[in-house]
Amino acid sequence: MIDPLVAKIEASPKYHELRRKRNSFGWMLTIIMMVVYYGYIALIAFNKPFLAQPIGDGVTTLGVPIGMGVIVFTIVITGIYVRRANSEFDRLTAEILKEASK
Repeated sequence: MIDPLVAKIEASPKYHELRRKRNSFGWMLTIIMMVVYYGYIALIAFNKPFLAQPIGDGVTTLGVPIGMGVIVFTIVITGIYVRRANSEFDRLTAEILKEASK
């Protein structure tokens, strides 16, 4: 048995807009993250001499800051998703619930 409120929400065009926007944005960020991460892994697998180049006169190699960049990139795109979810997606959700509860 389907709750009438759920049926109203599922019939709402704003609900379908929210799902479409959220899913496409999530998949886009997922693909970008996979390219960055697996690109780094591919560098490790196929171009070790490039990553093994020392930076300056120290013992730190080029692979360390690139790996840190992957971690920072992950944090940044998570922040981008959270910011959009807390603004646009939450606004759409509130509008959907307001319309459905009438």
